[in-house]
Amino acid sequence: MSSRHEKEKAVNVQVLLRCRPFSEDELRNNAPQVITCNDFQREVAVSQTIAGKQIDRVFTFDKVFGPSARQKDLYEQAVVPIVNEVLEGFNCTIFAYGQTGTGKTFTMEGDCRKAKIGRNGKLPSEAGVIPRAVKQIFDTLESQNAEYSVKVTFLELYNEEITDLLAPEEITKVVLEEKQKKQLPLMEDGKGGVLVRGLEEEIVTSASEIFSLLEKGSLKRRTAETLLNKQSSRSHSLFSITIHIKEATPEGEELIKCGKLNLVDLAGSENISRSGAREGRAREAGEINKSLLTLGRVITALVEHLGHIPYRDSKLTRLLRDSLGGRTKTCIIATVSPSVHCLEETLSTLDYAHRAKNIKNRPEVNQKMMKSTLIKDLYGEMDRLKAELNATRERNGVYIPKERYSQEESERKAMAERIEQMEVMLETNQKQIEDLQENMMHSSNSLLS
Repeated sequence: MSSRHEKEKAVNVQVLLRCRPFSEDELRNNAPQVITCNDFQREVAVSQTIAGKQIDRVFTFDKVFGPSARQKDLYEQAVVPIVNEVLEGFNCTIFAYGQTGTGKTFTMEGDCRKAKIGRNGKLPSEAGVIPRAVKQIFDTLESQNAEYSVKVTFLELYNEEITDLLAPEEITKVVLEEKQKKQLPLMEDGKGGVLVRGLEEEIVTSASEIFSLLEKGSLKRRTAETLLNKQSSRSHSLFSITIHIKEATPEGEELIKCGKLNLVDLAGSENISRSGAREGRAREAGEINKSLLTLGRVITALVEHLGHIPYRDSKLTRLLRDSLGGRTKTCIIATVSPSVHCLEETLSTLDYAHRAKNIKNRPEVNQKMMKSTLIKDLYGEMDRLKAELNATRERNGVYIPKERYSQEESERKAMAERIEQMEVMLETNQKQIEDLQENMMHSSNSLLS
């Protein structure tokens, strides 16, 4: 009975395919087209010549968007329902994957400098998934006259180092790039997930505030010119929006509903020799490909139901753990080029995305909590963590005989990690309590005024 119930709850990861138009260089060089998109049949056909014979391979996806598809088309058909589910209390993830230069950042962000709502109340036509999602969230919340709070984070993962794209910059005329970006540790949260210690959470009250933060953070992302893309993203980015909405029971008790939207722009996969990468850039491309290779191994392990899923082999897969085989609703947007010159990478992307269709997540709506109960539970959790932390520290001070030193060294390291995890959880709980109390204060003030 329970196994059948679990199967009923399982939902496949949704996978979309988007093929960009020919670039100016490709048109100038009369590059042959090898991709044919059938949006209605949700199919992509790839033509290749093997031993003098033309062979077509056909891939089917949940949705297909050909070169003529507009940003608006992709968003309305694929993303609007996902954002609605976030507002209903689900955690959802959308991420773009593909070869460098195939339009991942354009799809996810568009031009951040132009991501502003015009006088007509609309975004520019080139606005990507992130600005459109932000506008939908605030339009919906305001139309419902809901009491809510919205927080955003924006991080970059580069060469296995996490930096905060919203961290305040040092006030100085000359700031070295490495000092400008604060490297942050990734910690287990004790609940099967991970959190980034020290990541700035910006509380926002309007779409325009988020657009400013998005532009600020995007300007800090590492980019470099390659032969495949003049402005190639050299890092993975994760932009998260957390929404708390206040509701009321018939008895008048306040409830808190929470949803989270993760928007991920992965660095471009690429053939190092074709991209023109040299020395440091080649090593950088190797690190990018390595993290994407780990992501591919995780997808394979999930699809083939292997006993061990190698989430911990890279920080990228640790960050995406709940989005792949976890409790999050996930959508992957795979991007490709129509040109024959990108055929090898296009086939790799299509194979990758086609496998990912078979991943099953088990999304769970976040439990609505009474505000008073939530604060009480958080204080209780803090007391428990403090007691455990003190006990762990006391144990850490016990004398260990010299002959047992090496045997106990690994335990001591594990204990230090556990202490750090508990400190992070305490900080997180304290921050949640402060946010809730601040919301309660605002609610009380609005009632009195």
